[in-house]
Amino acid sequence: MPAFLALAVPLVVPHLAALADEPLYKVQDGNKVDKATLEGWRTWRALACERCHGPKQEGLVGPSLLESLRRLSKDEFKETLMKGRPEKGMPNFDGSKMVTENLDGLYAYLKGRSDGAIQPGRLEELK
Repeated sequence: MPAFLALAVPLVVPHLAALADEPLYKVQDGNKVDKATLEGWRTWRALACERCHGPKQEGLVGPSLLESLRRLSKDEFKETLMKGRPEKGMPNFDGSKMVTENLDGLYAYLKGRSDGAIQPGRLEELK
């Protein structure tokens, strides 16, 4: 290994470990969440995703996201949102600036709902 890499690796690895320890979302009292998660919820609301997935993400004509987020990886979730599933009626959102800018927050919101940490209904920013 070149000397400059040997020096850089110890500096990078602790940083990556710290990122892995970062929580995906922060929630208090079931409805107070971090800013990114709140923006994810706002994206959910603005796009009216409840029309297919239900107001509590339990599913209607579209699948239950409470169940789906228990098995989908973050990358699989992002791919589904960006490419859609046209054969099942799921549109692609790769052309939506709101979705692309808030993809991580939307994932965090739905993951928090799936985990049972975030309650259905109105959210507010955690102070």
